[in-house]
Amino acid sequence: MKLEASLKHFSPQGMHISDNVKGTSPERITGTDIMAAIGTTSSRARFGLAAFFGKAGISKTDEQMAVQALARYAMDSAPKNVRKAAGGEFGWCMQILAQFAFADYSRSAATSEACSSCGGTGLTSLLEDVIKHPGIFDADGAEVVAPKIKREQVKHTCATCGGKGVIHARCRCGGKGEVLDRVATKEKGVPVFKTCERCSGNGFSSVPSTAAHKAILRHLPDLHVRTWTRNWKPFLEVLVGICHHEEGKADREFQRATLTREDKDNI
Repeated sequence: MKLEASLKHFSPQGMHISDNVKGTSPERITGTDIMAAIGTTSSRARFGLAAFFGKAGISKTDEQMAVQALARYAMDSAPKNVRKAAGGEFGWCMQILAQFAFADYSRSAATSEACSSCGGTGLTSLLEDVIKHPGIFDADGAEVVAPKIKREQVKHTCATCGGKGVIHARCRCGGKGEVLDRVATKEKGVPVFKTCERCSGNGFSSVPSTAAHKAILRHLPDLHVRTWTRNWKPFLEVLVGICHHEEGKADREFQRATLTREDKDNI
């Protein structure tokens, strides 16, 4: 059984009334077996399991633990150029890199976040001249009463999120990772799909490295873009790869732990 299949045991399920007889084989996997397999996986691949549960939103504690473990790994394996550039802010910088690496690892087409332009309200405020009274003019167009104009904060729909207050990571392809190839469709007469060029088939946009760079600049104002691109950005990508590697390790350990009873005895 794959690790993803264990997620359904963390959600409440309604009563299923049916005349079908449940399986009674002694080798069938029960909920108790799943929990035992999770415990076994935790002892063998703790980081990968915590990262997976944190990504799936099962446990906030696992997410925090995965970020802290990733930060410790970053501090132990950071390149010399990164250590030298960080200086006394090395610990804070590695913590920031770990947070952005985990955010990129756990990103999916369903990921959404509050809009930074409007703070999640969907509205932005601008100072504008507001006409309180249009004034009074006679038949000849001469001003009788002057218009009353005040400069006030006027709210407008946020242009970044379109008034929704949240920004979705889902690509314009709808998260499918493929779009209709209009040229090939017109030539063959049947729908032909191709890999989405905007998301490279992922179905969602990744976390921009410029966001991590801006966060690092708060602690290292002198960090040049060239230094970031050459030394820091590749290390950030390494941290993201570590998360995927450890999740794969946890998945393999979980599959080993959920084998049939005969296979369990042979392990």
